[in-house]
Amino acid sequence: MPPSNPPSNREATLLRFGVFEADLAAGELRKNGARIRLQGQPFQVLTALLQNAGRVVTRDHLRETIWPADTFVDFDHSLNTAVNKIREALGDSASSPRFVETLARRGYRFIAPVDGGAAESAAAQTQGTRAGVPAPHELHPELHVPFPRRGLVRALFALLQAMYLIFYVSGLAHLRAAERVASGFLPGWKALVIVGAVLVTGAVGIPLRFYLLSAVGFDFRKLGGTFVRLFPFVLALDQLWAIAPFLLLPQIGVGLAFAATAALLYVPFSERTLVRMAYPMER
Repeated sequence: MPPSNPPSNREATLLRFGVFEADLAAGELRKNGARIRLQGQPFQVLTALLQNAGRVVTRDHLRETIWPADTFVDFDHSLNTAVNKIREALGDSASSPRFVETLARRGYRFIAPVDGGAAESAAAQTQGTRAGVPAPHELHPELHVPFPRRGLVRALFALLQAMYLIFYVSGLAHLRAAERVASGFLPGWKALVIVGAVLVTGAVGIPLRFYLLSAVGFDFRKLGGTFVRLFPFVLALDQLWAIAPFLLLPQIGVGLAFAATAALLYVPFSERTLVRMAYPMER
């Protein structure tokens, strides 16, 4: 079979994403073939983001490559203006980005898939990688751990919400059994308090978990800030349900009840960490 023809230079300078394409050679942005006005520094910033799609492009890198050292401008204002023009051209938003994601105090990341022959090679040149030498892992600005795959993080968070949903539904379905267990250890009115707590927290927890499941399922980009505000309530709710294994004391014994409770006490902090990994907040 004859060797396939390599892509032409023209093809290598066309980067496509969604209904848009950026012609790097001509310095043009097009939507469905129609040219969109985006020139100068905004287009240069967009080019840097496209060539590093999926990677963080730091503000320092943009300053060094686009704004010469002898240019006396308000860099922060100029960069923010350029990014706003890019978002305006793409119909994007900072709060719910489909293309350009802001990483607090660090820079920006192009999060949509990009097709084009130049994207991968240009990204390698920008990162300064060499053949056989992997690029260093980027660290989360707050947690100081390598950025994980967002899909995995979101899946783990969703599984935790599903686990609590099962807890709540099971607790409400076996409310009479919980009352019998509680009555075996506590006086009558105290047992009723336990049953009432199961009833109220389960009824409140079910819509909360459905909300969090739908938020992560639809990739709600403001979930980071929303979860921070909800966290005191989530923490209190989860700590109450952490003692639920003791309602199964006759079946599982003291040792397993303590082990399960210890694990459940840590779960709300795991939820907070997972949200911070997947949804870093802008500041």
